[in-house]
Amino acid sequence: MSPVVLAELVTRTRDGEPRLGPAGDRARLVVVDGPAGSGKSTLAAQLGDALPAQVVHMDDLYEGWSGLRAGTDRLARQVLAPWADGRDGRYARYDWEAGAFAEEHEVPRAPFLVVEGCGAGARRLARLTTLLVWVEAPDDVRLARGLARDGEDAREHWLAWMREERDVYAVEGTAERADVRLDGWGRAA
Repeated sequence: MSPVVLAELVTRTRDGEPRLGPAGDRARLVVVDGPAGSGKSTLAAQLGDALPAQVVHMDDLYEGWSGLRAGTDRLARQVLAPWADGRDGRYARYDWEAGAFAEEHEVPRAPFLVVEGCGAGARRLARLTTLLVWVEAPDDVRLARGLARDGEDAREHWLAWMREERDVYAVEGTAERADVRLDGWGRAA
């Protein structure tokens, strides 16, 4: 990502309205959403370093390849609801290899929180969000990135996930509601 784009996102976050937490102790939530393989994790890591902020990855909250919608529910229930009440969040990380939830992770309250992953920008979480960033890349690029990471054996899972996320995004209108839209290389879309 270009340093200029990153600096703009950091400024918009710092200048944005804190919405997550009780009055007088609100944090700024940055949500990086978009289809799988579009570059969200890379952007979230850069934002986490630059703000600085904790980063929660939706991949840790999905229950495998069929867990997109349930992952958003876990985010809301285990991380954002406690933060909204002024408490720390806590979630069990899903271990994709073992096919089960594993160790628990604390998400202590802080001034900034970055959440990245498919479905994180759900409409019902918008009231808590300071900045919604949409990242997109062409399907062939996303699939190639995913298979490079997960292996050719994951192709059918990837194709099914891509269909499910299209359905979710059509209902949620996430791209249309985004404050910032970037391509898969961190440029303004």
